[in-house]
Amino acid sequence: MTRPSRTPGTAVPRAGLEGNVTEAELLAAVIETARVLGWRTAHFRAARRAHGWSTPLQGDAAGFVDLVLVRERIVAVELKTERGRLRPEQESWLEALERAGAEVHIWRPTDWTTGAIEACLRTPFFKPQAPA
Repeated sequence: MTRPSRTPGTAVPRAGLEGNVTEAELLAAVIETARVLGWRTAHFRAARRAHGWSTPLQGDAAGFVDLVLVRERIVAVELKTERGRLRPEQESWLEALERAGAEVHIWRPTDWTTGAIEACLRTPFFKPQAPA
């Protein structure tokens, strides 16, 4: 089944991400943009339970990526604040997904403000530019 994607000129909502942006705020902006551009999105949220927070997943789920996007390719994304660091289990998941053929990214609020996230989501086969 083929699902039409939006045209390159489609207006994308530009949430005002300024100042000290949280991962949750960045996540909401990325999901909104991805949906406008025709992506399917998956994010697994933690739930409050009697004894704290948990995410009901099985298997080797610790460190799984924050967001999976699917359109003509599979994109796995770990979202971080500007100073956030990857945990070893997150690095392991990113490496495994990349070895399996997924495109992987670590996105921060600066990637939103520079337009790098939108560029990735608009491009059918995205290859990040090396820093100058």
